[in-house]
Amino acid sequence: MKVLFNQLFDYNYYCNKKLIEQAESLKQVPANCIKYFSHILNAHHRWNSNLLANKPRYDAWQLHDVKDWADIHYENQRATFEVITNADDFNKRIEYETAEGRVFAHDLKDILFHIINHSTHHRGQYLAEIRQNGIEPEKLDYILYKR
Repeated sequence: MKVLFNQLFDYNYYCNKKLIEQAESLKQVPANCIKYFSHILNAHHRWNSNLLANKPRYDAWQLHDVKDWADIHYENQRATFEVITNADDFNKRIEYETAEGRVFAHDLKDILFHIINHSTHHRGQYLAEIRQNGIEPEKLDYILYKR
């Protein structure tokens, strides 16, 4: 399971890095792209905080300057690899509190998969927004990544 999650998070890192690089090359990043990508970073950070029993620094929809994306993304990746490396049971139930103060518990494997799936969902929104602004979106298919 560790190998699978390491591969999935490496792919997630690759995709986000490509979007960061493209955003850094643009004269102006569309506002909704900033919103979606900031949310990807924030949600990943907040889940890592839950998994590592830390207090999150970012709100779910807090906006970040494009110049800060790479550092936040790197820290998210580092923290997730720490979780995966130290995991001894991916079926372990993790209790967490939502931003609204509700308490839930899910298996570690389900939370890790959620982070990947959530990022994919919002990257799709980001890419649609890029295309609507006349910019050719990055090709992020998993099979292209594996080539």
